[in-house]
Order: sequence, then C-alpha cells, then structure tokens
Amino acid sequence: MNSRQPLPVVVLAGFLGSGKTTVLNHLLGNRGGTRIGVVVNDFGSIEVDAMSVAGQVGDSMVSLGGGCLCCAVDGSELDAYLDKLADPAHRIDVIVIEASGLAEPQEMVRMLVAGENPHVRYGGMVQVVDAAEFDATRERHPETDRHLAVADLVVLNKTDRVDTAERRRIEARLAELCAPGIPVVAAEHGRIDPELLFDRRPWTETRGQLSFEDLLAEDAADGECSRTAHAHAAYESVEFTSDQALSPRRFIDFLDRRPAGLYRIKGSVYFGVPGHQERYEVHAVGRFLQFAPHPWGRGEARSTGLVLIGSGIDARALRQDLESCREPAPHALPPESMWGVLRYVPRAQPAAGPEAEAAQAADPGPEPGEDVD
Repeated sequence: MNSRQPLPVVVLAGFLGSGKTTVLNHLLGNRGGTRIGVVVNDFGSIEVDAMSVAGQVGDSMVSLGGGCLCCAVDGSELDAYLDKLADPAHRIDVIVIEASGLAEPQEMVRMLVAGENPHVRYGGMVQVVDAAEFDATRERHPETDRHLAVADLVVLNKTDRVDTAERRRIEARLAELCAPGIPVVAAEHGRIDPELLFDRRPWTETRGQLSFEDLLAEDAADGECSRTAHAHAAYESVEFTSDQALSPRRFIDFLDRRPAGLYRIKGSVYFGVPGHQERYEVHAVGRFLQFAPHPWGRGEARSTGLVLIGSGIDARALRQDLESCREPAPHALPPESMWGVLRYVPRAQPAAGPEAEAAQAADPGPEPGEDVD
C-alpha cells in the first residue's frame, strides 16, 4: 500500500463478553498478506485482551490501559498511537481499534472523523452483539440501542448458542434498532470474512522475504481456514468493470438503495465530469461510505472497477443496476452533478478541483461515515 495514502481505521466495539477479542483474533489469523495495526483499549489495569493478541501482532500493537479511550479529554493520545502505527516503516495496511466493552463508540468515531492526522482515515464502526445474551445485555446496558444506531456493520456473534427462531427474532429487532440498511452478519466464534472490512493481500514473491512473524501468521491462517470450513463460503462476490464513465448521480442513487445484504463495496470509479477527472476510490462497509480522489498513473486507462461482497444478494440485478449507471457523455455534465459524491470526500482531503470546493461549501452534507440515506 502506498504509504502516502491514509490508512483506514476500523473501530471494533461491543459490550463485555460479546466476542470482540475473538473476532479480532480471527481477523489477525486470517489476514493473509495484510498487515494489521491494532490498538487495544482495555478497561482496568490488567490488560488481558492486549496479552491475548500480543503474540500475533508484535510491535504493531499498542494498548491504552486504565480506562476508556473515549474518556480522554482530547484525541491527542489516540493521535499519537495512530501516528506511530501509520509510520511507513511498519508497512501497515489497516488499523483496528478494539474498544473497551464499556466505551462509547460514537465518541471514538468523532475523534477519528475530527482528527487532523492526514495519514489515517475513519474506516467504519463494527458492533459485535452476543446472540445468547442479547436481551440481558440490553437490560443491563440500555445504551446498547444507542451504540447499534451508529454502527456501520453489526456482527451477531455466538449464533450457535441460539435456535433458528431466536436468531430470526434478534435479527428482526436489530433491523429496528439499527439505521436503515445496516447489514447484520451472523457469526459463530467470531468467524467473519476479513474481506468484509479490509483487503487481504496474497503473498507474492515481489514482496521480499517473509519474516518469522509472517510465516507464523500464514501457517495460522491455513490452520484456521480448515477449522472454520471457509468462513467466506457464506458470502458472494460480484465484480463490475466499465471503460465508460459512470454518472455520479445515478451511482449515488444506486448506493442509496443498495440491499442490506450487500456488506462491502470497494474499488475505484471514473466519472469524467469536467473538473473531476480523477480516479475516485470508493470504500463502503455496511452503510458507511467514503470517496477519495487520486490522480491516475501515467498511461493508466480511465475505467471503473468495483467488487461487491454480500450474502443473499442478486448478482444479476446488481450488475444491471450498475450497467444503468454508465454515462455516454460525461463531458456534458455540469460540475454540480458531482455534489452527491463530494459529500463523502473527507474534508481533510483536498477536493478534486475548484468546483469541488464550491460544491462542499454550498452543500457540506453529512460527516464522513454518516448514513447515506
């Protein structure tokens, strides 16, 4: 990954006992060639969670002990740790913050969105829910409903401990508590596909000699894959490419009405609107959405390439919807046609051109990460 590009920071939240550390360990054990930096935010003086993952991440892990990260007066401490992990020397691809079970995740999200560190960006908030203790947790912690309302993706963990009827009841309740369209991923023992949150890069000979830590991680991933009967088997991947530009308005409409089972969208889009000729990288986890404009490489063909990952999705319908986003005359579109896209470009990132600055001033839109609906 280009060290100049900001690293995505994913917040992993959930109440005590929901299985956050289990999910984190599964992500670490199945990361492939992806380097994950971890911030563990323990509650209390004994950093049990930190010790449980320390052997997997080595120097790429920091721990904040003695209380909740969200209780800090400002984000300077978090910024310092994120800055350390974002150092190009670590070659990290993504950062995961495991929040304390008693943390207020929305405060952590605000820190990340409002942060001024150009080397990191908010990458979405994942809320882990214990299916077996769902009602009891909501009774003990009424703030559960508030946390679910700001989640971009919900992992319904420990589904092996409830029957089908109970699981459906919980999923129906989660649909009411979460923002519209928030996907709910069912999991046993924290086993979710890492591709739902970040890219797994395969090992290649061009990456150089593997370290001892890398070899251990590769072996662990192979063993875990055989034990979990391929967690990714429950998901479907849909690819879409186009040498023709896409209409920004029709593409935003597609994103606004994407089905709940569509967990992740990644790739880059070419709009070709005057003043916005850049390649727009798109990253969506659940209902979290973000665009980032980047210049094209020398001689790089202008095109769109997207990967959509979900469960129970209609691949044919998705491709048809994306086909309808093609724009035969992007040069004739007015600059304001990009306003919907520019609402999801982080403010800390320079806009694509003077028209983009005018668009953001006229219609600032939601903070990055807010629901697109």
